[in-house]
Amino acid sequence: MPARVEAISRKTLRMILEASRDTYPREFGAILRAEGGVITELLLLPGTVSGNRHAIFQLHMLPADFTVVGTVHSHPSGVFEPSDEDLHLFSKFGGIHIIVGRPYTEDTWAAWTHAGERVPLRVVP
Repeated sequence: MPARVEAISRKTLRMILEASRDTYPREFGAILRAEGGVITELLLLPGTVSGNRHAIFQLHMLPADFTVVGTVHSHPSGVFEPSDEDLHLFSKFGGIHIIVGRPYTEDTWAAWTHAGERVPLRVVP
């Protein structure tokens, strides 16, 4: 069983925030990888579709990879609560999901469980 995710590296969080700013006004989306309970890397899936109100992952493109723990995507609206569509994805794939909201700062993001419950994630060096 994979280790429980309890933190994200500051470098990875900053990469997510920068990618979200660069993709605005479309949503940014990626897959999260973790080592030892810390999210350390992003995996960009081929064929991911990014629009103003959606990011569609081609999950069939995922490699066999036991370090994959969930997803991250941005909400250009600034709201980082999950939508009904987000909750559906969360329930089908991964254990931890991050949503970042505009203006994409270290204060405008949250992590969610597969059940759609908000969960704290520490930011570590």
